[in-house]
Amino acid sequence: MDKNFVKNRIEKLKKEIAFHRYQYHVRDLESMSQEALDSLKNELFKLEQEFPDLVTSDSPTQRVGGRPLDKFKKAAHSSRMLSLFDAFNKQDMADWEARNIKILFPRPPLLIRRGGGAQRRGGGVDLGGYFCELKLDGIAIALRYENNSLVQAITRGDGRIGEDVTGNIKTIDSVPLNLADKIKNIEVRGEIIMTKAVFKELNQKYKKANKPELKNPRNAAAGSVRQLDPKLAAERKLDFIAYEIVADMGLKKNEEKRELLARLGFKTLRENKYCANLEAVNKMHAHWEKNRDNLPFEVDGMVVKVNDLALWNILGTVGKGPRYMMAYKFAGIQVTTRIKEVVWQVGRTGVLTPIAVLEPANVGGVTVTHATLHNMDEIKRLKLKIGDTVILERAGDVIPKVIKALPKLRTGKEKTIIAPKKCLICASDIKKIKGEVAHRCINNDCYAVNLRRLSHWTSKGAVDIEGLGPKIIEQLMKEGLISDVADFYSLAAGDLKPLERFADKSAENLVDSIQVKKNILLERFLIGLGIRHIGEESALFLAAESRRQTADGRQENKISQIKRIFSDYTIEELENLPDIGPIVARSVYDWFHNKLNIELLNKLEKAGVVIDIAHLKTRKRPSELSGKAVVLTGSLKSLTRERAKAKIRELGGKISSAVSPKTDLIVAGKDPGSKFEKAKELGVKIISEEEFLKMIK
Repeated sequence: MDKNFVKNRIEKLKKEIAFHRYQYHVRDLESMSQEALDSLKNELFKLEQEFPDLVTSDSPTQRVGGRPLDKFKKAAHSSRMLSLFDAFNKQDMADWEARNIKILFPRPPLLIRRGGGAQRRGGGVDLGGYFCELKLDGIAIALRYENNSLVQAITRGDGRIGEDVTGNIKTIDSVPLNLADKIKNIEVRGEIIMTKAVFKELNQKYKKANKPELKNPRNAAAGSVRQLDPKLAAERKLDFIAYEIVADMGLKKNEEKRELLARLGFKTLRENKYCANLEAVNKMHAHWEKNRDNLPFEVDGMVVKVNDLALWNILGTVGKGPRYMMAYKFAGIQVTTRIKEVVWQVGRTGVLTPIAVLEPANVGGVTVTHATLHNMDEIKRLKLKIGDTVILERAGDVIPKVIKALPKLRTGKEKTIIAPKKCLICASDIKKIKGEVAHRCINNDCYAVNLRRLSHWTSKGAVDIEGLGPKIIEQLMKEGLISDVADFYSLAAGDLKPLERFADKSAENLVDSIQVKKNILLERFLIGLGIRHIGEESALFLAAESRRQTADGRQENKISQIKRIFSDYTIEELENLPDIGPIVARSVYDWFHNKLNIELLNKLEKAGVVIDIAHLKTRKRPSELSGKAVVLTGSLKSLTRERAKAKIRELGGKISSAVSPKTDLIVAGKDPGSKFEKAKELGVKIISEEEFLKMIK
């Protein structure tokens, strides 16, 4: 890596991190998510590890916390209150252990201790195991006891000097004012937190009183501690979890601290435990990353400490933090990464979609290398350039997306993103259609367009033909076996057996899968045709309208009947249908008055494809969802997204994909994302999954 580039990158990272740290630690404002900020800090740390001569005293990796606020009396810590370095994956943890081993064993024959501590065994190294603690998302506090009584409580501040917040801390029930065992002088450190239940309870109370709601439990805890009125701190029902003792108590293992803290009357976490090696650490990390939502408080990772206290002085500290412990973070829903380039995909309707090719980033537990940028309007809104450092977000089962660029980290070599003028597949002209945000290939016979059109027909959201993925479809296209969706139904096993990837059995299985799907639900059929602007909801409505028009209420299974119904509609008649606007009406009218499309319908009917509309006669029973536009966001634990949608429709509700002033209700599952925030801004009613389940019973 070019050293001049690295030097420039480090300087920009230091300035960006310093700005957001000041906002967070001094002003109690979250100008960037902590996960995204951690991502920037991790990049800086790794660059400094690779180029140690570029480390300077003003680097965020060499600093702790933020400046104390002026409104409190300043107080010095008995010993420096350190911050921690972050690890984000197993490799980071392995690298940390390797660095410690190198310090402890500079020469192969050296033994650090006899009878305790680190020692070399059979070519391997035993560091005496690790004590692992859940990393609470709150505000760090040091409690000073003299002659058994609490005399002072100090915030982290800059690590050396903090704020004296003793009055506020004394309002917290879990902070003992007198220790259970008689100890002359001791300092206990831990985290002030607000539980999820208290946070929810307070926000409900504030909402009823028309007071500003709390943003999140961490900010609520910090804001409660760092204000002048102890009554407000008492109202917030804060909690204190102890994890460190700053005094020589003759202890040999870190795990013994938990036992002593509990004996002194402090609350500790039963979830914290000893792990014999990194394999056990990784197992515990994976467990709590998966189950952290079941905890009554917010956590963002684990703190992994070398368990043998004799090794702490040997390992010492570097920069802002100790070598003997590491913050092993959980995968965040926001991280930072860089856009390496932008490629363009041609969709089934000819629309070009810009795709950002990213430096690999772990977000929400998934390694991401690509993210859609949607269209040029979105690129302009975000002011994105190739080479930009960006914030990437992933919430629940939502596809990762770029939500923000960080222009202060630009080098001047970034490139403007420009939509292509020619289709990258067929070289036809690309045009931006008036009234649309999309750029489109104007060639209806474009190879890429046809491939995606065929793949769309077989996809799960449409006809759902098992075994017919994009690679197989492309192979069939290249062999000249298919040119439109009707050709699928004329394939025979003999056509497939000579092809690569196909044996006798696999060829017969694929033909059977296709033939089984000759009977198609009408709404799936309409989706599969790829009519522009026809999604799941509009397809269901049009299917129900077709069912209503069939003679004598009989099941009509002929494509010709459906063709006649839609061909007879005028644009005005379509516009007058409930839930069908002018854009959808024009799209449906144009599709059913296109000669090539009518020929395709005739060909499908001739191939034996039939329509199933019998299921559409189910009547919706009255409910509190009747006529309401409902948006689902986040992941649901108790039922699938499809099942939830079916229940809403059954009860007379309508599914919306986006939040708007017309939205009546939001059902928020785990990690709800931007739709949840927009709903709060618009004042849309939001209910939990539990409330939704009661509603649909």
